[in-house]
Amino acid sequence: MFEVSVEGGFAAAHRLREYEGACERLHGHNYRVVVAVRAGDVGPSGMVMDFKTLKGALSEVTGRLDHRCLNDDIPDFAPGAINPTAENIARWIAERLTEALPADAPRPARVTVWESEKSAATFFPESSA
Repeated sequence: MFEVSVEGGFAAAHRLREYEGACERLHGHNYRVVVAVRAGDVGPSGMVMDFKTLKGALSEVTGRLDHRCLNDDIPDFAPGAINPTAENIARWIAERLTEALPADAPRPARVTVWESEKSAATFFPESSA
């Protein structure tokens, strides 16, 4: 089994609903995102996939979040929708990456969203298990 990963990031603000504490107020993060894809073997090129392709798809997806207030600007995180926690952001990115990658590319195996230097959440799509 092979795994390749790329890293990207975005800056965004959010408010956590159903949370008691400072994070229920509007605040921001410089998020770091690490995405990995897996394959049982390398292709004819000797690669699982080109880093450039994976990095481009990640950049496209995180660009939709960059310099946004997630609760106000991203309908999936609006009031009445999912809470913009690091866990839900990781899942959201994984789902959008699946759409952004070429059809023959490996699907995301894990997406980790770091909201601070020491705090991260990882989503493992079931299809990669």
